[in-house]
Amino acid sequence: MKKGKGIIITIISIIVIIGIIFGIHTLTGNSAKSSNATITVGSQGSDYDIWNHIATSKQAKELGLKIKTKQITDGVQLNNATAQGSVDVNAFQSYSYLEAYNKEHKNSQLVALGTTYLEPLGIYSDKYKRISKIPNGATVAIANNPANTARGLLLLQSAGLIKLKKNFGALGNTNDIASNPKHLKFKEIDDTTGPRVLHTVDVVLISNTVALEGHLNVLKDSIFHEKIDISTRSNINVLATAKKNKDNKNYKKLVKLYHEPAIQKYIKDKYDGTKVEVQKPLSYLK
Repeated sequence: MKKGKGIIITIISIIVIIGIIFGIHTLTGNSAKSSNATITVGSQGSDYDIWNHIATSKQAKELGLKIKTKQITDGVQLNNATAQGSVDVNAFQSYSYLEAYNKEHKNSQLVALGTTYLEPLGIYSDKYKRISKIPNGATVAIANNPANTARGLLLLQSAGLIKLKKNFGALGNTNDIASNPKHLKFKEIDDTTGPRVLHTVDVVLISNTVALEGHLNVLKDSIFHEKIDISTRSNINVLATAKKNKDNKNYKKLVKLYHEPAIQKYIKDKYDGTKVEVQKPLSYLK
C-alpha cells in the first residue's frame, strides 16, 4: 500500500514538474515573441515619411525594433485604428488633439508615450507683412476641427488680435472670444486647404504639416508663429497608443529612437528646422 502511494506521489510530482517546465517555456516563448514583434506605426503626411525613414534606420536595428508603417490620412480614423489595435502606435498629433479625441471618444481612450516636436502653427497672409497691419474687419480662415480651432484662437490671442474667456479650453471656439477689437470675421475651412485659400482671404492659420505640403516654411513665410513656451505645451506632438499599452517597453523605445541624434539630423535637414525637437517628460504637458 505504501509502495502504491509512493508511485502515485512520484507520478504527481513528475506531472507538476512537467507543468512548471512547460509554463516557463510558454512564458519565455511569449516574452521573446513580444520583444521581437513588429510594431505598426500609423501616421500621415510628412510624419509618415519620417517614420518610413526611421523604420529602416541603423538606430532602429540597434534598439532591436522592427517597425512597419501604415498611412491613414484622417486623424480620427487613425486614432480609432490605434484604439482598436490595427495600429500599435501613432505619430501625427499634438497633445491637445489627443485630449480632444479622448473627450469625444469615451470608449476609445489613448495615452501619450512621449513627446516628439513642436510643429509651429503659423499665421499667414499674402496681403499683410505684419500683424499690426491687419485691418479692422479682416477675414481670418481657421481650421474647422475642435483641437485646431482652439489652437488657432490661442495663437491669435498671443499675437494680440483677440482676447479669450478665462475658462477657454481644448475644445474652445469663436464663441469663447471675450474681446475682438478689430472685429475680425472668421471663416472655417478644412485643415488641408489652408495654402489654397491664402489668396482669397486676408489671413489664414495653417498647421506646419499642411504648410510644408503647400511649399511654405512657417519660420520664414508666416507673419507670426508659435514658440516653445508654457502657452504652447499642449501643442507639442506626441507618440500615442491605446491606454492598455501605456507601459509597453518596446513602444516606449520608439520615443528614445525618435530623439536619436542621427534621426534628428535627418529631420532637421529634410524639413528645414520646422519640426522643432521637444524632449520633455509627459508631466510637462499637463
